[in-house]
Amino acid sequence: MSAVDLRTRIDALMPRAREELAELVALRSVADPRQFPPDECHRAAVRVADAFAGAGFRTSLADTPDGSQAVVGTRPCGRPDAPAVLLYAHYDVQPPLADDEWRTPPFRLTEVDGRWYGRGAADCKGNILMHLTALRALGDDIPVDLKLVVEGAEEQGTGGLEAFVPEHADLLRADAILVADTGNAAVGHPAVTVSLRGLVNVVVSVGTLPSELHSGMFGGPAPDALAVLVRVLDSLRDDTGATTVHGLPGDGRWTGAPYPADRFRADAGLPPGAVLLGGGEVADSLWARPALTVLGIDCPPVVGSTAALVPRARARLNLRIPPGVDPHHAACALTEHLQAAAPWGAEVSVDVEAIGHPFLAATDGPAYATMTRALEAVYGRPVSRLGQGGSIPLCTVFAETYPDAEILLIGVEEPQARIHAPNESVAPQEIAAMALAEARFLRDYGRISRGG
Repeated sequence: MSAVDLRTRIDALMPRAREELAELVALRSVADPRQFPPDECHRAAVRVADAFAGAGFRTSLADTPDGSQAVVGTRPCGRPDAPAVLLYAHYDVQPPLADDEWRTPPFRLTEVDGRWYGRGAADCKGNILMHLTALRALGDDIPVDLKLVVEGAEEQGTGGLEAFVPEHADLLRADAILVADTGNAAVGHPAVTVSLRGLVNVVVSVGTLPSELHSGMFGGPAPDALAVLVRVLDSLRDDTGATTVHGLPGDGRWTGAPYPADRFRADAGLPPGAVLLGGGEVADSLWARPALTVLGIDCPPVVGSTAALVPRARARLNLRIPPGVDPHHAACALTEHLQAAAPWGAEVSVDVEAIGHPFLAATDGPAYATMTRALEAVYGRPVSRLGQGGSIPLCTVFAETYPDAEILLIGVEEPQARIHAPNESVAPQEIAAMALAEARFLRDYGRISRGG
């Protein structure tokens, strides 16, 4: 099938893609029963399984150790020497956060200024439609053995699929793995993500008093847990705002495509000239150095607070680490730093919630070369190599379970998609272009014999 025919087919399939994306976005598939009914995730899994079954896959729902369900499937092409390609995405989404900050209803796909808004429109239901549109455009003309896994709890980080993969290694074994959970440098600017940061999540707790004490009677000499916590958290950044955790290197350099400061400000919604933290290149701070974020603090709220010393306070911290840093070492370094930073003899405890390994992709194999050619042909410009500030621990599991497989990170989640935030959206032209690139990749990669 010619490239012109593929593009024509994909253009004709886009109304169907919009309709199906709207149906998926309407399902509140947040994999947290404390927030949304578990049936919403099950319905999403069934809908995804049915859609891929309609595209020629034998699909089923697989229970994973964290209680979520993954959609798995196979579609052999019948050639004994054909390479195998595993398609990955996830159907669960982040909670919508504050509804009043959305310009459109979060679970209703709505078009505004040419973009489609809704929770999961990009991350990652838009990528599911990217896969489906590519497959439908190719029809029966797919010269590779296809495998499928669509995860059901990726956003919760509970590790269900990470535990499932090694235990079912043959089910998902492939020569190339298309992880559709990243995106391009910008709309119309193709990229492959080659680096993912790992993570360490901890909760740091401070306790200084048996109970509240009147600030007028005891304030001054008596230790204040909230003041201790503020001092401890302040120790984690230097005067430029760069993260400083004792024992972790903070001078890494990014060797891929740069991230111009002006473009970062625009992508982040910052005003021109806004001060950026770290004192160096944006790409270095994002993709090559540790970065710590305070995710939340437990302490008395302003409304309802009293004139009393705070006896207990705690904070939840998220530390992102670049490739080359072991997350277990990072967890120990962060714990030791927090405890050593406690002033006035206060005791600080640290509980490690979760860790995730960073990932660095190989870029010297036939799958990477084939995808690069496909992207350049579709977009008409060179492909950038990007890092990703987020973490996908499953990529490390894939690399360990299938050491000979090439892992390619692609998708529709460019910066304006605002994933994980209110007003998430997707550019429909990115779904169409990336579906065309994936279709060309599958067609051309199929010309390579397994092991050839």
